[in-house]
Amino acid sequence: MKISIRQKIFLSFSIFIGISALIWFRSYYSQYILNQKLQIIERKNDLFNTILEARRYEKNYFLTLNKKNIEQALNYIHKAEDILSSVTTKYGKYILAKNLPDRMIEIKAYKKSLFNLLKLQEKGTLLVPEDTIKEIHDQGRKITTELENIVKKEGRFTQDLVGKTKTIHLIALIPIFILSMLIAVFLIFNVNRPLKTIEDAIKKISGGDFKNIPAISTGDEFESLVTSLNNMITELDKRSEELVQAKKLAALGRLTSGVAHELNNPLNNISTSLQILIEELEENNLEYKKRLLINAEKEVDRGKNIVKALLEFSRERSFSLKWMNFKYLVNSAIKLVKSEIPDNIKFKVDVPEDIIVKVGPQRIERVLINLILNAVHAMNNGGDITIKACKQTDKGGISFQVQDTGHGIPKENLTRIFDPFFTTKDVGKGSGLGLSITYGIIEQHGGKIRVSSEVGKGTTFSCFLPADQPENGDKWLMEPHM
Repeated sequence: MKISIRQKIFLSFSIFIGISALIWFRSYYSQYILNQKLQIIERKNDLFNTILEARRYEKNYFLTLNKKNIEQALNYIHKAEDILSSVTTKYGKYILAKNLPDRMIEIKAYKKSLFNLLKLQEKGTLLVPEDTIKEIHDQGRKITTELENIVKKEGRFTQDLVGKTKTIHLIALIPIFILSMLIAVFLIFNVNRPLKTIEDAIKKISGGDFKNIPAISTGDEFESLVTSLNNMITELDKRSEELVQAKKLAALGRLTSGVAHELNNPLNNISTSLQILIEELEENNLEYKKRLLINAEKEVDRGKNIVKALLEFSRERSFSLKWMNFKYLVNSAIKLVKSEIPDNIKFKVDVPEDIIVKVGPQRIERVLINLILNAVHAMNNGGDITIKACKQTDKGGISFQVQDTGHGIPKENLTRIFDPFFTTKDVGKGSGLGLSITYGIIEQHGGKIRVSSEVGKGTTFSCFLPADQPENGDKWLMEPHM
């Protein structure tokens, strides 16, 4: 019969709670008895002290023959009777000495003797018979001795009970400890270990390793969970292969479509120019023919640029890192594209002098050039390009932004701007690979790039690069500012 994990845990804790409850009840009972005994001892001490006070007044009477001493002694005897009656009624079943009724008889007899003595005093008899004095002394001594023995006996028993209670408490810890260890071992082998196996397997799955989880035989939900997970892993592996293949085909389709589209326009223009030249070959219009050849040459250059961009896009990913002054890279990128920037576009550079990063210089320079040119193409009527940078010590790197005040990017295009060959520029104004290359370079450096834009107000590209400060002895490149 299979027992579920819930049933196992419930059974374990039921046993634990049951044994703990028995131990607690036994300890509570011992404490209760001990408390009762302490109260009994306290009351018996009161009784014993009360009898002693009665005897003290009794002795004083025989020394002074003062009637008030007998009256005081009788008052204390009345009080002793009340105490003994209270002890017998309230704590009878917990009292070790079972002859308390006999003590009550003795107290009453002692009381009667004192009362008779008081009557003799009231009659004016000053000479008390010796046998009466001896009887009263013997009665008082006997009561005192008996009560003293009872108090001592109760005290010894209570001390033994305290010792036993301590021992019980210590012994009670042993089964609780053993049971706790057994439950801990049970949870480790029946709960923690299967969970750890499943957790490790899920981590591997998240990392792309679709190996099946080793089978476990626990006879509970974990066993069926592992079986279900293995079925899911098998299905995920199958679907993952299908998805990868589909993505490859889709990427290849987009790339082929983009290349065909980009190269088709210049080839069509070249073909058209050549056809016209063939038709007009016999004509003497040299200027017109020259213009057609110049146009064809431009289209050839355009095709070469597209091929160059494709080569850049697919270039080997390995590159060397150098410590660089980031402001130097910004200034260098601006210098390289300055000839392509119209006069109605102004630059604002807010980059601290002390930002040093370990990067591939040419690649980060390429990122800056692509983002600057993208900003330039977005501002047909001029505007401002702002380049900012700052340290982010909490994240262990730097962030930089390239902002423009151009026409902005529609919301529906924001998710596609880093796709290869996606562009909103006019034909011939761009290959649609610049931002894809930029995205790839930032990822190669372990960084991130994000874009935010508002139509009619401008666009901001935000990048993060991990960059530790250079260690002692590292050299970083820096040139005079432009």
